[in-house]
Amino acid sequence: MTKVVVATVKPFAKAAVNQIASIFEKAGYECSFFEKYESQNDLKKAVAEAEALIIRSDKITEEIMDAAPKLKIVVRAGAGFDNVDLAAATARNIVVMNTPGQNSNAVAELVLGMMVFQARNHFNGKPGTELKGKKIGIHAYGHVGKNVARIAKGFGMEVFAFDPFVDKAAIEADDVTVFDSVDEMYRTCDYVSLHIPANKHTIQSINYGLLSKMKNGATLINTARKEVIDEEGLLKMFRERADFNYVADIAPDNRETIEKDFAGRCFFTPKKMGAQTAEANINAGIAATNQIIAFIENGDTTFKVN
Repeated sequence: MTKVVVATVKPFAKAAVNQIASIFEKAGYECSFFEKYESQNDLKKAVAEAEALIIRSDKITEEIMDAAPKLKIVVRAGAGFDNVDLAAATARNIVVMNTPGQNSNAVAELVLGMMVFQARNHFNGKPGTELKGKKIGIHAYGHVGKNVARIAKGFGMEVFAFDPFVDKAAIEADDVTVFDSVDEMYRTCDYVSLHIPANKHTIQSINYGLLSKMKNGATLINTARKEVIDEEGLLKMFRERADFNYVADIAPDNRETIEKDFAGRCFFTPKKMGAQTAEANINAGIAATNQIIAFIENGDTTFKVN
């Protein structure tokens, strides 16, 4: 019997847990849930017999893999996978997958929610502005970006995008205007929504040079990764441009300074909230479950990332 461990510091919603357990039980798999654990040492013990592993934001390092000699597959229930050591997994013949698209609507709704919150001055009773007629630029047009575009058009916004890795015609088919350069998008749009991954090409790529091109009164929204922001450049931008706003689902390390010195021009969620909906929990959890079964039974590696 294949042994699966669902290891989540931030547990799935109860409805998702129930459905994951039910699917594995029907498939004849042994599934255990290891939730709200306190240390990587605890995780090492929990995965000792695991052949398959479902995680969320949990870190799967070389050390964790060595503690799980039977491990064949790790599925990250979500889009990002930078919390898994892909090189170490490949060296041990461990397949790593994600579940692209399952959280995308939840993240996109958060983007628009934070935009409304900022545009209406955090609902402090003072007059704000409307989103209708404003220009939004989507930096990376993947699953989340497409959903942001869909919802933003419902608000009556003009929608633009920059993504050199997506076919221009495919973006334009969604009635979205494509920029040929990232600088042009930052100069043009009232709002820019970040959806780029954190990798060697993107880490600290959102720097002062790029931010300084943003138009007067513009707002940057980050529901991607903290690491893509050059925090020194961000702080410089706040200090030099009294019209600049920044809202994020991943607070920067210099959060306290920014919140203290630039109150009203920033907002950070208490913890990463993009995928924190019951629907996203269920969608991602079930997708991860089915992907493990498809891999074990049929060798299906459709969503392999290593």
